[in-house]
Formats: sequence, structure tokens, C-alpha cells
Amino acid sequence: MSNIDINSEIRTQQQITDSGNPRKPTGDDGQKMLERMNESHYAVTGWALEHWNINESDIILDIGCGGGATLKRMSDSVVSGHLTGVDYSSTSVEISKETNYDSVKSGKTDIIEASVECLPFLDNSFDKIITVESFYFWPHPQENLKEVYRVLKTDGTFLLVADIYGKDGLDVQILENIKKFNLYNPTPDEYKKLFENAGFIDVKVHIKEDDNWICIEGHK
Repeated sequence: MSNIDINSEIRTQQQITDSGNPRKPTGDDGQKMLERMNESHYAVTGWALEHWNINESDIILDIGCGGGATLKRMSDSVVSGHLTGVDYSSTSVEISKETNYDSVKSGKTDIIEASVECLPFLDNSFDKIITVESFYFWPHPQENLKEVYRVLKTDGTFLLVADIYGKDGLDVQILENIKKFNLYNPTPDEYKKLFENAGFIDVKVHIKEDDNWICIEGHK
């Protein structure tokens, strides 16, 4: 592929991202962006899931489930348990259902339109909760984390996964995207404090520096 072709592809992807709205995917471009994210988030999600031991009977919630790839990946380990995905984008819910068609049809997975601001679940509902590449869009991070804590069972675990975090030396393009999309991008210490202020205990911050990946693990 020539440099011209590469630059053209980059421009097209950027246009799709801008039009599709990563904060709340919508329309055809939102669908294309979600399908691409299912692939681009695969590696960081796999790394983060290494910090979990998913039991076959676990009841798991994926907040901001996007294109549904994380739900599908976890479904392989959940046999007698249940998976729930929530996203406040109707386009994301639609694509997630398509990605997890068999699991949804069998009743093992539910995917619903809802916001982290008010999760439609009873207190202490889930053994494990995960969010992948969505936290930087949450409208009220500290209060939203308290809502996550509310629906997590005692002795449960919450895993927050992101492929950027606040630190010196971030790439110029990353800094431009943070500004363009108004991303909330805490430092590791700030993440730890947010989790602790929300009530989480035994908070662990895992970092893969070469890739700028971060995974925060909080317990209840």
C-alpha cells in the first residue's frame, strides 16, 4: 500500500470516527466505528482479563458494552452464569446484540439501553463488573463509580480498562483526541483515589507502560 493510500485510509477512519461519535455512537458511521473497535480493543481487553478469574457461574455486567466483543469473549467462560451488557447508545445495543446473537437467543446474555448514571439493577446484583474504553466518556466519574459500587456484590470485583491514562509524554495525536472528544483521562494516582472515594477496597492499578494501557481493579 502506498503512502497516499495509507493517508487516505487514515483520513477515512478519522472521518468515520468524527461522524460516528465515539462518545455515543450513532448511524452507519457509528456502526462502522463499533465494528472497528471490536478489533482494536481486543488486545488491551485480553491483557486486562488476565487479572480476572472468571467462574462459570459468574453474573457479570459490562458497562458501555460498545460493539459487544468483550461480552462475547467472556461468554466462553460463563456456563451456568449470566452476562448483561448496557450502553446508552441504541446503535451500540443493536451491534452488541448482533455480535452476541447466539448467546442472547439462548438467554445467557441480555443487552439493554441504559446509562451508568442510573443503572437499572438492584443493589448487590453482580459478581463482576467491567468497563472497556468507556470511562473517559462518563458524565460524572466520581458519582458514576458509586453507582457501579452499588450494583456490585460484596466480595465482587470491578475492572476498568483503558488504553490511555494521564502521564507525561503522551503522543501529540493522543493529546489532540483527548481535547477534541473532551476525554477524562486521570493519572494512576487519581484513578486510585476515585475508586477509594467511591467505596472500593484493595484497589490495584495495573499498567503496561509500553502501550499506555491501564487496568484498575477494585473490590467491594
